[in-house]
Amino acid sequence: MLTLTRDQVREVDRLAIEVLGMPGVVLMENAGRAVSDMTLDLLEGELHLVAQDANVVILCGGGNNGGDGYVIARHLSNAGVNVTAVAIKDAADLRGDAAVNWAIADRMGRVAPAPSIQDLHERLTGPNGPHVIVDALLGTGFQGDVRDDLAQVIQVCIAAHEAGVKVVAVDVPSGLDCDTGQPSNATIIADMTVTFVAAKVGFTQSAAEPYVGQIIPVEIGTPPSLIGRVLSA
Repeated sequence: MLTLTRDQVREVDRLAIEVLGMPGVVLMENAGRAVSDMTLDLLEGELHLVAQDANVVILCGGGNNGGDGYVIARHLSNAGVNVTAVAIKDAADLRGDAAVNWAIADRMGRVAPAPSIQDLHERLTGPNGPHVIVDALLGTGFQGDVRDDLAQVIQVCIAAHEAGVKVVAVDVPSGLDCDTGQPSNATIIADMTVTFVAAKVGFTQSAAEPYVGQIIPVEIGTPPSLIGRVLSA
């Protein structure tokens, strides 16, 4: 399995945007659409649910990972899924492509503000909870420790997973260092990690195995030649 470091993936993105002229919002669109497709496959294949009977909650942080989450919400909604994007990061703090996609999802009525931790726990683990949670909280740039407020959100997601809710991670399980594969003080446990461009090098480490689940690399429109260029640098 081809693997890249966080810096190598960033370089592939940079080349796509600055050399080829691919807008970042296009890469985000392709990434979100790919995760949406994999989530639909999970719902229909493993869970035997048609879209109209499925309930999905997307936990959206700041930055591009959260922006991916809002794209996923749009595509799942278009497919007929009952989907809610929970804005863990306040919309006023979003920038660029993430802000664009938050606004679209919000106008579609698919965004909910972050509830209290108690209410989030009830929403994710209660009898009317989701069939699938999509983790779009933290991306490949994460290192160190998760701050306390976000760690509480991750712990609720872990509790929901233990109760049988499926979890799909966007690019990398939040709280996992994608270079070292080491979990942090709060790390998402995913059934499936849909990762962009290539699997991350840390995913191959034994420490990452309990967190990544099935690893599904997807392309987001960047030519394979860019990967070769980065690997040969």
